[in-house]
Amino acid sequence: MRAMLAGAAILAGAGASAQELNLYTSREPGLVEPLLQAFTGDTGIKVNTVFLKDGLVERLASEGESSPADVLMAVDAGNLVDLVERGLTQPVESEILTAAIPENLRDPGNQWFPLSMRARVVYAAKDLELDSITYEDLADPEWKGRICIRSGQHPYNTALFSAFMTHHDAAATEEWLTGLKANLARKAGGGDRDGAKDILGGICDIAIANSYYVGLMRSGKGGDEQKAWGEAIKVILPTFEDGGTHVNISGAAVAKNAPNRDEAVKLLEFLVSDEAQKIYGEANYEYPVKAGAAIDPIIASFGELKVDPLPLTEIVKNRKQVSELVDRVGFDN
Repeated sequence: MRAMLAGAAILAGAGASAQELNLYTSREPGLVEPLLQAFTGDTGIKVNTVFLKDGLVERLASEGESSPADVLMAVDAGNLVDLVERGLTQPVESEILTAAIPENLRDPGNQWFPLSMRARVVYAAKDLELDSITYEDLADPEWKGRICIRSGQHPYNTALFSAFMTHHDAAATEEWLTGLKANLARKAGGGDRDGAKDILGGICDIAIANSYYVGLMRSGKGGDEQKAWGEAIKVILPTFEDGGTHVNISGAAVAKNAPNRDEAVKLLEFLVSDEAQKIYGEANYEYPVKAGAAIDPIIASFGELKVDPLPLTEIVKNRKQVSELVDRVGFDN
């Protein structure tokens, strides 16, 4: 809260300078700050930052046309789509951004752009004879009582379930969710790292979780206990039967009333540079969105990531219906 208030105080006089811009972000300060320091070092443009854990849309809506925000940064494609639907962003025509970012991962109207990716993967016990799996396989009775997962209503999972619906249909998704629930080793809950912990503890054989947590665990950043969890598992990159591996993104947009629009665009373009993409990998073990950019060795060890080609904007459309299906099948009960 103190950081947010301090940022707000700074912004009071920051809008007029051509060598400054104002960033509203829900991303963790530890990840964002190295990127912003590098940007300022390269361009001389100062970034005034307001960290908002929650309430980004509400904050912008309340500020209206007088908002000092230039760049809006968030995790999850759904949050970026919400900003667009509320009329809080503006389109950006940039050859640098469109050349660096695959079309299926960005907004078709260039209202927002992804900056990094995380894959929804399978953690498996190291001694388990399993080298590949599809998302569809997770509902197979073969896995009854063997799977761990966090709440079905968590955005990480609603995004995956929405992707499943986009590949199939609502009826098939409900059947799949029912089968997946029947295969759970424990009640859906906890966090992604708990899946690795419970594999080590013998509670489950596989878990559905995000790729970057493995880097956080194995690197020792989460402490010795979490390092042991990370070393107890292997990572499998699942795919849809007619597609690739589901990914979600962190991304950013230029605010509708950005007082420093040119500087805002420069920041977005910097964030897809080789330098910035490398920082994303080093700071949070995320996949770069730019082809050929450096990948952290821990994440690279999972094998080649073949990103599912479905447009993220199509997947996001299914969120509400999927959330209703999660409740209908009693997934979290």
